[in-house]
Amino acid sequence: MGSVAIHLTKTDPMAATLALVAAVALTDTVKALAPDLPMQMKWPNDLLLDGAKCAGILLERSGDAVVIGIGVNLVSSPDLPDRRTACFADYDVTFSRDLFGDALAIALMDALRCWRDEGVAAIVHRWLAIAHPIGTPLRVSEQGIDGLFHGLNPDGALRLKMADGHIVEVHAGDVELLRPVEEGN
Repeated sequence: MGSVAIHLTKTDPMAATLALVAAVALTDTVKALAPDLPMQMKWPNDLLLDGAKCAGILLERSGDAVVIGIGVNLVSSPDLPDRRTACFADYDVTFSRDLFGDALAIALMDALRCWRDEGVAAIVHRWLAIAHPIGTPLRVSEQGIDGLFHGLNPDGALRLKMADGHIVEVHAGDVELLRPVEEGN
């Protein structure tokens, strides 16, 4: 879809939480243009349609600027060996790139205002409303840990509840949704 540079100020929250800001803006855009789509966010920044990746967000920092890059599968999606993918056209939802980009720019300005004026907690609250449910089984690939989604810390870190009940905080990593273990298996 595109990239935008955010110039940080001394009073801004932690730069890493801009991934959540972008995720909130992305889902607000989709809700405005296609409110009936079965979407949710996977921590911290993948938009899923029926569990298939439809969009992703990357951050890159240089000095006091953070570039937010957002890729969205509007018309087609790549075939990937390690995950399901989707595009809006799979759901008979079409809109122009320009319309989507304009709506995303407005939503990003709103989410940035919230982040700067109300803080990370307000963004975390908005992100949780569009995330996979509490209790969703997750795997953090790099760290080789499995647990149940237990929300986010106020700083946006992922909270995983382990089998023994203790909570692990994850600040970075590739997360995948796992299928729940069926009773009796």
